[in-house]
Amino acid sequence: MNKRILIIGGVAGGASVAARVRRLDESAEIIMFEKGPNVSFSNCSLPFHLSGIVEDSESLVLMDPLVFKNQYNIIARTSSEVTAINRQEKTVTVKDLLTGKEYKESYDKLFLSPGANPILPRIEGIDNENVFTVRNVVDIKKLNTYIKENKSNKIAVIGGGFIGMEVAENLELGGYKVTLVEALDQVMAPFDYDMAQILHKEMMDKGINLVLGDGIQKIEESSIELASGKKLDAEVVVMAIGVRPEITLAKESGLEIGETGAIKVDHNYRTSDKNIYAVGDAIEVYNKLTRKQSRLALAGPAQRQARAAADHVFGRGSRNTGVIGSSCVQVFDMNAASTGLNEKSAKAAGINYDFVYIIPGDKVGLMPNSNPMHFKLIFEVPTGSILGAQAIGKGNVDKRIDVIAAMITMGATLEDLKELELCYSPIFGTAKDVVNFAALVGINILNGVFKQVPVTAVRELVEANAFIVDVREKDEYEEGHLVNSVNIPLSELRQRMSEIPKDTPVYLHCRSSQRSYNALMALINSGYDNVKNISGSYLGISNYEYFNDQITGRNKIVTEYNFN
Repeated sequence: MNKRILIIGGVAGGASVAARVRRLDESAEIIMFEKGPNVSFSNCSLPFHLSGIVEDSESLVLMDPLVFKNQYNIIARTSSEVTAINRQEKTVTVKDLLTGKEYKESYDKLFLSPGANPILPRIEGIDNENVFTVRNVVDIKKLNTYIKENKSNKIAVIGGGFIGMEVAENLELGGYKVTLVEALDQVMAPFDYDMAQILHKEMMDKGINLVLGDGIQKIEESSIELASGKKLDAEVVVMAIGVRPEITLAKESGLEIGETGAIKVDHNYRTSDKNIYAVGDAIEVYNKLTRKQSRLALAGPAQRQARAAADHVFGRGSRNTGVIGSSCVQVFDMNAASTGLNEKSAKAAGINYDFVYIIPGDKVGLMPNSNPMHFKLIFEVPTGSILGAQAIGKGNVDKRIDVIAAMITMGATLEDLKELELCYSPIFGTAKDVVNFAALVGINILNGVFKQVPVTAVRELVEANAFIVDVREKDEYEEGHLVNSVNIPLSELRQRMSEIPKDTPVYLHCRSSQRSYNALMALINSGYDNVKNISGSYLGISNYEYFNDQITGRNKIVTEYNFN
């Protein structure tokens, strides 16, 4: 007898289940239900309609029910809401949202891919007509239409995650005045605070009014009020503070909900009911680094889950290696990517770690469009196991982070990363690639070859009048330097070593920490044992200090910034 497969929800998870089942069984009857009008669409591309990068909203729709039927023999029913799962009789109750008619469909196996819903705080004005979310094609069309029809210009985006950042950027590119409000002290939680400062600067430079550490309290017709009492002009409000797993059906039908508040599944993505599977944003997943259950709303993992779940139905095994969380985002001229753990998550997991922060060129310096790449690598102490990485720059940060993601998945260490052989051409990268370079620095730190201090500690050092040596050349120093630093260029260091005290801590920096490392080793090998390198050096200090300097008006610790 042919298998009858029902799927609740489309997009990455549900549509991938349907396609995989069809490839495995030509005779299976497959019916997919989607509450909205589009069964498969590029939800990650939605914000780009606001800037006109994606001109026609209909192009966001990847496949319609007719194509599903003709190409895959899959029945896709849109505007169809599954209102109940009847586990005992193995049926679902479906409501046709266009006609109001209700009916039942039986299943042999049922797949849940309901996704996640935007979080909407219960505050005054949240139901106003000028408040929007961005979850599907209907949402983005409503938002874009409202803005144009009402000739709105001042728009507030609430939330500094992926959706909020992309919506804010595309609205600014579309010519609107944009304020982004984030209740935390930084945007983009996958990045550490020091790395996020680079993104804060980029947004400020591109005209975004960035408000951090202040949440929304009230929405009015043409303004919003924040928790601090501050009022901001806003004719349109886009809520993007996060998403919550859609578990209503699962909960009402008695399926087990996990500790994270998402649907609990086993390693084959089967729920507590052996005939029901769940994939995508609505389930909890195993983080292989923290060794804890977590939630991860990303399309790539959802598609892998869909394939594995469909395979299990047909007796095919799959390997569940857990998730590490790899993602990337474009913020105007900057590209940003991360994978695995950052410092915050490593601390929360109780993992003993250290890190590397380097800023090499993303390609050979004499090549066109060569730019600094801020790269942070997190590793475990004492094993040297790679735990995570973050990269921000104008070049191919995704390539470097993909390399690290692969190494984490394979259980690699700093030594493995050091020996990794990568392709090289001056126009693509450097002979010693960014990731190899990071591994070498990490090995030195792990082995105690030298000690470092982070850019986050430099203001405190300056205010305490610590002995800081700038080993850049004189002309570089004169263009901008730490207010209390001493300039002893690397080219003069060996002749002027007597100017550096041995009885007090000494901190070295250059532009990006490479020359200061060489100076550091010269000092260590000359009997200095209380010297430390400032990771990130002057580029890192400038990027870390800039945003807070601008918004607080505090005294600068540099005479002039350097970002290049």
